[in-house]
Amino acid sequence: MKSQTAKPNIIIVMTDQQRADLRKSCGYCLDTMPFLDEWSCGGVDFDRAYTPNPTCMPARVSMFTGRYADCHKVRTNHNAIDALYTKDLLDVLKENGYQTALCGKNHSHHNAGDFDFHEETGHLGYEGEINTSQEEIEFADFLVSTRHMETPAPSPGGLEVQHPYRNVTSAFKFIDGADNEKPFFTWVSFAEPHNPYQVPEPYFDMFPPECLPPTLGTKDDLDNKGARFRWLRDKWEDILGDRIEERILRCRSNYHGMLRLIDDQLKRLIEGLRERGLEKNTIVIYVSDHGDFAGEYGLIRKGADLPEVLTRIPFIWQGPGIKPHGKQTDSFVSMVDILPTLCDIIGAEMPLGCQGKSILPLLTGMDIPDREFDCAYSESGFSGLYWNDKDGLTLEEEGASKDHVTFDCLNTWTQCGQVRMLRKDDYRLQLDMMGTGYLYNVKKDPFELINLWDNPDYNKVKTNMLTELAAAMLRACDPIPVPHNRYRTKIHPKGYWHQPYTCSDTGIRNIGPLTCKGK
Repeated sequence: MKSQTAKPNIIIVMTDQQRADLRKSCGYCLDTMPFLDEWSCGGVDFDRAYTPNPTCMPARVSMFTGRYADCHKVRTNHNAIDALYTKDLLDVLKENGYQTALCGKNHSHHNAGDFDFHEETGHLGYEGEINTSQEEIEFADFLVSTRHMETPAPSPGGLEVQHPYRNVTSAFKFIDGADNEKPFFTWVSFAEPHNPYQVPEPYFDMFPPECLPPTLGTKDDLDNKGARFRWLRDKWEDILGDRIEERILRCRSNYHGMLRLIDDQLKRLIEGLRERGLEKNTIVIYVSDHGDFAGEYGLIRKGADLPEVLTRIPFIWQGPGIKPHGKQTDSFVSMVDILPTLCDIIGAEMPLGCQGKSILPLLTGMDIPDREFDCAYSESGFSGLYWNDKDGLTLEEEGASKDHVTFDCLNTWTQCGQVRMLRKDDYRLQLDMMGTGYLYNVKKDPFELINLWDNPDYNKVKTNMLTELAAAMLRACDPIPVPHNRYRTKIHPKGYWHQPYTCSDTGIRNIGPLTCKGK
């Protein structure tokens, strides 16, 4: 049994590309993650949690820095070098005596060596993995052969070569070797259920294609979803050919099976903490970087704008000081809130430039600060004009496809421009830099099939939502660098905006000239 430390241990379990709604506790008809559903009842399971950006690297950098992508500058999967911030989660935890570990997929602005312990895994078998056994090597070669696509048969090697299993094993290796007198932080980062959509037995047959429920949004709804949705479908039809519907069903089946595999590994992790006497002093956060179409609108993966299925994520907290109350259905929270909340918990100062806010009142049953959690905001886009097929750039020239077999749905066409989204009350509003807008009543229309933007009956709602979006965009403006002379920047120590707050001498945030990390 490990000894307890004064500060709580922290584990962030992150999945890659897991949409929030495919769980029975979220109203889904299939029981994909029974352990997660049961475990979440002992903590706080946020029903209205959102990613700041539905792209892997921007979202992960946002988690570490508590900043939106337009400010930390990592707006695509290819801009890690541009990360801009003062201090991030890793800095804060190390300053407070934490031992740190990366167990799984990185894909952030950090090098694996920035962690005290690291054992990496990726998507295609040779992305940091140490493959020593013959079974591991054969599985790695198999992953390479998938070329990020779906597999029509069970994956070879069984459970123990799968990355989630190995990630949990790595976490135990780190925990068991850690200094008992110091708290630890472990990022258990599963590269799944992200494509390639693959899964071994017995999970491969748990959710057969013919038994899956139909999606509520179909390819027939694409013309109402905007040009990028239609463009994505056209490209998938070109890549997948006349078997597209069959192959999408296989993707969905494997995706569901992988959710169950992940669920079993989460159970193994929690039971391992319990066996080591660590559960009562360890905060565990379960989160995903973004969602997946998973067949909705006749699409898979991600890439088009900021729909609910890509931006809404699982977000569950459990551990010491957290008052169990299961589903939290009223408040809107974001991945950028992780850093300020953990700072609040361990008594550290929130880094200047952090744009999230502490959700500790939501975790502990305290009075909720008025208006602080009444909306969520997300971003997408690396700027510029929209690209289209008339520009002459091909998928092969751009690098989005090779040999007419692979297709990267995150590319010049789907990521260009600027798109912003606000969720508030029952509505989601999306606006791009050209003034094209979408308004949905998510409560009545959860798969966003009826655009209310031009409906005169919703003009008042649209005006209010546009006002709130403008305010959210202004709040998301970068506070760094601060003025270098005289002017004092007033920032609430918990990141709040609507609470009365008078600065004491120690409360005034006035740093300048400011040194930022980034290039």
